[in-house]
Amino acid sequence: MARIARWTAVAAAALLVAGCSGSSGSDGDESKDDGRPPAAAPSDTTGLPASLTSQKLDWGGCKSTETGPAPGGDWRCATLKVPLDWSKPTGETIGIALIRSESSGSSDERIGSLLFNFGGPGGSGVDYLPPYGPTFAELHKRYDLVSWDPRGVAASEGVRCRDNKEIQTAESVDTTPDTSAEETTFLKDAADFGKGCEKSAGKLMEHVSTTDTARDMDLMRHVLGDQKMHYFGISYGTELGGVYAHLFPKNVGRLLLDAVVDPSAGTVGHAKNQAKGFQRALEDYLKSTGQDPQEGSQKIVDLLKRIDSEPLPTTSGRDLTQQLALTGVIYPLYSKSSWPALTSALEAAEDGDGTELLAQADGYNDRDASGRYGTTTHSQRVISCLDDKERPTPAEAKALLPEFRRISPVFGDSMGWDTAGWCHDWPVAGQHETAEVSAPGAEPVLVVGNTGDPATPYEGARKMADELGKGVGVQLTWKGEGHGAYGSGSDCVDSTVNDYLLDGKVPQDGKVCE
Repeated sequence: MARIARWTAVAAAALLVAGCSGSSGSDGDESKDDGRPPAAAPSDTTGLPASLTSQKLDWGGCKSTETGPAPGGDWRCATLKVPLDWSKPTGETIGIALIRSESSGSSDERIGSLLFNFGGPGGSGVDYLPPYGPTFAELHKRYDLVSWDPRGVAASEGVRCRDNKEIQTAESVDTTPDTSAEETTFLKDAADFGKGCEKSAGKLMEHVSTTDTARDMDLMRHVLGDQKMHYFGISYGTELGGVYAHLFPKNVGRLLLDAVVDPSAGTVGHAKNQAKGFQRALEDYLKSTGQDPQEGSQKIVDLLKRIDSEPLPTTSGRDLTQQLALTGVIYPLYSKSSWPALTSALEAAEDGDGTELLAQADGYNDRDASGRYGTTTHSQRVISCLDDKERPTPAEAKALLPEFRRISPVFGDSMGWDTAGWCHDWPVAGQHETAEVSAPGAEPVLVVGNTGDPATPYEGARKMADELGKGVGVQLTWKGEGHGAYGSGSDCVDSTVNDYLLDGKVPQDGKVCE
């Protein structure tokens, strides 16, 4: 079973990086040695063994991954050792894959490292940062651009819960069951997925939480030689940044949170937020094509019902199921530039051809032309099900469906059922109801909300700013469309963020970019 959406920015990444070109730096096999010693260990690392705090990263050429060839230019990779279990810091360790491109400006202009998390949870920073290099060219002048695969992701002990054949077979499971038989199949598929994750992850299954990764980040900061954490978090990366600020407020430098997750929402709250966000984005799309939002939404609902009864054929020979069709509608909503593709796909589907909607769904599900699937959703589920304590039963989910349908006639059913199916019969207990992000004493954190964001609705930005605390959370609003604001076409947003990250200029709380 593939979840429609969590807080993921990585689904949007493939859409966004397609517009990027060029690369920073020059070719070469060896990284520069800047001679910088590790920073003096602050108090929160004194309990760690010297084998961790004094490790020197061996930066070298990056390797090809399942998702693509090794990046060129001056991108270099290394492995950071971290405790498997942070409650036993002197025990077993695991490796965290890092990638870095050193700052392109002069040494006296350099601020330090700027860490990036692109969301998910489950996104590979090692894969996603290099294509984004041109987007961050201005920041690169004064920062080393750094990202990593969080624990349980890709090259950092990545979890794979199913093989490609099993994933494709599961795409036929009806995630909005209409009968008791479909409900049984839906829940069995969910439980089987969890068993596959447990088999793959083993003892790591209990140690991939957002809190674990935030602690990894602080050790990373220390080993990179930075006294303060400078960070750019997108989507789920905003929750990770908030949790880091809560755990290590005195180590917060310049934290930028873009496409913000509502930290006050639990499992059901997040699902309602996303149903609202995607419905809002869909209606904005429908208005842009001259359609009445209510009539246009109902037309899509009717199309999905027909596909539920009889999947559409495609040129690939695979059928477009209702779930794949819904995913194919969601994927283009992540970026306004993809709205024309959605129009074309819906028109073709109305004519009985599911090829274009299937292509959109495959893009979201990270399926390549040869039938191989990425594992982002595997890692996403393992991480989020360890984080989330709230797990509605099937009966509770069904009771919520009328409210979900009122919020979104198009997406409500799927997102309502997902509250029960995502972590159904999960082998590991969840840790908390909601994320703790209060960060008294931290430096100001810039929180950027986009009024048309489908996956992390705008309202979450204000809630994040408020929960970070007075004088800490500073909100910037962009009246735009798509998932995320920086690099999306607003000179106001980009200049405000650059002023903050490069020069420490904090805008007035509540600033609005039209």
